[in-house]
Amino acid sequence: MEALSLSALQAGNTSHNYEVIPNWAKVPANVTLGYTHGIEVDEADRFYLFHTGTPSVVVFDRNGQYLNAWGEEFEGGAHGFYLHKEAGGEFLYVTDTAKGIMVKTTLTGEHLLTIGTPDLPEIYDAERKFVPTDVAVAPNGDIYISDGYGQSWVHQYNALGDYIRSWGGKGSEIGQFACPHGISVDLRRGEPEIYVADRGNHRIQVFTPGGQFKRAFDHDMDMPCSFYFYKDEMYFPDLYSRVTVFDKHDRLVAHLGEDRQAKSQEGWPNLDKAYYRANKFSSPHGICVDSRGDVYVAEWISDGRLTKLARR
Repeated sequence: MEALSLSALQAGNTSHNYEVIPNWAKVPANVTLGYTHGIEVDEADRFYLFHTGTPSVVVFDRNGQYLNAWGEEFEGGAHGFYLHKEAGGEFLYVTDTAKGIMVKTTLTGEHLLTIGTPDLPEIYDAERKFVPTDVAVAPNGDIYISDGYGQSWVHQYNALGDYIRSWGGKGSEIGQFACPHGISVDLRRGEPEIYVADRGNHRIQVFTPGGQFKRAFDHDMDMPCSFYFYKDEMYFPDLYSRVTVFDKHDRLVAHLGEDRQAKSQEGWPNLDKAYYRANKFSSPHGICVDSRGDVYVAEWISDGRLTKLARR
């Protein structure tokens, strides 16, 4: 399927037309953006940006106006970012690649739960580090952490942080991973499924909540980073310069803002500013969709890049 211009995007039988709003977020002078790794939205359409600069969590309204910031403790390691609604309200689950931890926080930054290196000496030791890249939460409260930059395992815990099981390991066979960079729980088919962005193997693998393999697919993607489910569609940033939309049957709906040349430019992803174009992505890493269907993209660039695609 051809990737079309964001200014008048239409793919298949589903219309995906957006107005491109570059530099959507008004970042205050006291916040120094690093790599903009994750972005999430709460029920009130407030947006939470997770980046490696400081403070590492920056909050905006849907018009991009700055609200507040916190999370200095995640400077340098901010990576995985997931907002989850549960019985007690809405909470953020984050991973810190520098500290090797997953932390559950309130929307204002209070730490509620921390999970570090699993007690699995056959997998982890002084040389073989735990470097978590993403986290997801199931409806029953179980927490899934993907060790994307470490030993390529997925670890499952209950809501209290008690260890349940692990699966994966480095490799290219079914059930193995080469950088399980992103993880999410899909509820579109009536029962939870665990989606893993097996980025180094250029594919997505799907498992039961207990870690049993269900299916894998590698069409219409290159380097899938993470997932965001909106209605019947799945949006994922493809690090090699586009955002991809799949339907509930894992079939391509659209590629958004594809730039086939970006990844081959010298110095990518940190390119000369003159290279960037408002309607083209270079290195999408985080994504979310608000209540109106507008799409927000955070890119893996040293001083950050944020784009809003307003649904038309």
